[in-house]
Amino acid sequence: MPHATRRSVLSGAVTGAAGLAAAGYTATPASAAPKGDTVRLTVLGTTDLHGNVFSWDYYKNAAFSNTTGDEIGVAKVKTLIDAVRAERGDDPILTIDAGDTIQGTPLAYYYARIDPITDGAVHPMARAMNLVGYDAAALGNHEFNYGIDTLRTFEEQLDFPLLGANAVDPSTKLPVFPPYIIKHYDLGRGRRLKVGVLGLTNPGIAIWDKANVEGKMEFPGLVEQASIYVPELKKAGCDLVIISAHSGADTSSSYGDELPPENAATLVAEQVPDVDAILVGHAHREITERFVTNTETGKQVLLTEPLYWGMRVSVIDLVVRREKGHGKPRWVLESATAQTLNSNTVDPDLEVSAAVQEQHEVVIDYVNSVVGTSAVEMLAARAVVEDVPIIDFVNFVQADAVKAALTGADAELPVISIAAPFSRAAAFPAGEVTVRDVAGLYIYDNTLMAVKVTGAQVKDYLEYTARYFKQISGTGPFPIDDVTNAPTDTAPNGTPDYNFDTISGLDAALTYDIDIAAAVGSRITDLAYDGVAVADDQEFVLAVNNYRQSGGGGFPHVTDAPVVYNQQVEIRQLLIDWVTANQVIDPAEFASADWRLVSGGDPITVTS
Repeated sequence: MPHATRRSVLSGAVTGAAGLAAAGYTATPASAAPKGDTVRLTVLGTTDLHGNVFSWDYYKNAAFSNTTGDEIGVAKVKTLIDAVRAERGDDPILTIDAGDTIQGTPLAYYYARIDPITDGAVHPMARAMNLVGYDAAALGNHEFNYGIDTLRTFEEQLDFPLLGANAVDPSTKLPVFPPYIIKHYDLGRGRRLKVGVLGLTNPGIAIWDKANVEGKMEFPGLVEQASIYVPELKKAGCDLVIISAHSGADTSSSYGDELPPENAATLVAEQVPDVDAILVGHAHREITERFVTNTETGKQVLLTEPLYWGMRVSVIDLVVRREKGHGKPRWVLESATAQTLNSNTVDPDLEVSAAVQEQHEVVIDYVNSVVGTSAVEMLAARAVVEDVPIIDFVNFVQADAVKAALTGADAELPVISIAAPFSRAAAFPAGEVTVRDVAGLYIYDNTLMAVKVTGAQVKDYLEYTARYFKQISGTGPFPIDDVTNAPTDTAPNGTPDYNFDTISGLDAALTYDIDIAAAVGSRITDLAYDGVAVADDQEFVLAVNNYRQSGGGGFPHVTDAPVVYNQQVEIRQLLIDWVTANQVIDPAEFASADWRLVSGGDPITVTS
């Protein structure tokens, strides 16, 4: 058995009505149950699986756990899906996913970069998802992280299509992936049900993976493309139209209005007629059932989003009634409901577990291999409220790599670097440091870039990142949650930790205070480089990741600033390589207290 699946699958697998009830399943109400000339289509949906096959945390080298007791992975998803299929008997079933499958875990990374599928390996997510028996999956934005060749190879390894109606050729404006599928169900007695599934992905791909897609693909808005292809599906005779959308339900964009909306599932439901249900993805939220009124027809459109990583499976019930009138009989939607099933109630599927067992163990061995040692324990737990050495380490390695590559006049400029606390759980233990320790510090597949900026632009950048803090008065003490993750117009549920960047210098310190008693936009004080106040026209080389440079988070200036370094080096691998080459991580070589939180110039106290 894999490390993540030590319990007997048979002992706890969901079987029958009682097992499904434990997973959160509610039987279809009698009023909506198929009867007479009615049929129930069941749509089973997942999203944002992010490379999780097993309920395993590779960074902790332990079974996955969180405070709410969730469990994860495609192996558990298959158990739930098989149970629903068995319970529904001969009813028509459709199984779909809403994207972000091949990035997010060391398991996914290993078969993209260490033993890449482009060299002959089979992606573990392809093995697992083929065994689940998906009918289709929408493209997620993270499908593009490893380049088009990796994505196309993954596509070839699947037994089902990847759909992307709004991933188009720049010249022809036609989709470069299938925009939809049409499923035909033979219901007996001469009756057939025709179901269209339209796949939509995220316009933000053009920003977030610019280096991989620029000149090769464009990503128009979800509403615009749905307005083309939903009518096409209806013209083809589809009785029902389902959309699988890698786009959140609550309309917003992390990149402002530069592109069509990032989270546009509700807009599609409101503005595009003849959509019956939307499987939502991307936002990593759980929406069991939500109805949105189409403004043209007045029809209620069902939206559902299961929780990410395989924690939940959405079950959509669409009951249709056959109406006879003048001409050919047609199916009319009578009711639409949705519920979510919880993966923590079931054991993983044996077949999926066995298929990915060997790859799982290879990756466990890889991430637990020792690459060096740390002179002291370094923790990221307080990186959101104070300058800590483990984040200084990221900035140091990034800046050092950029500095070594600069030539000409650029080589004479001071190099500074940005880094964010991606995981508060990240840590280097005193003593041996493994690949997973380093990978746990830098959990995203970003590449390193550098741009030329002025002192005024550095200050603007820091003012923007200081939006992360809630406004306070006094010097505390304050609990961390009382000062961090402030809501903004682009992050109404709170600014995520990964959008709090700090800046460090390489050869000299870049120092500044963040006055969070002040209003947003006037919080950065005493900005200095090597002890001297930074001049507006002073030039720096700023090391950034490709996500930030391409517009991720909407930070100012870096998208338009001259690029002076872009060697497509992955930052996580750069960190691993640095530890391997230098063997010892000693904060005495790179750590300094460059920034602090203040209130009216006085340091504040933040408790854990």
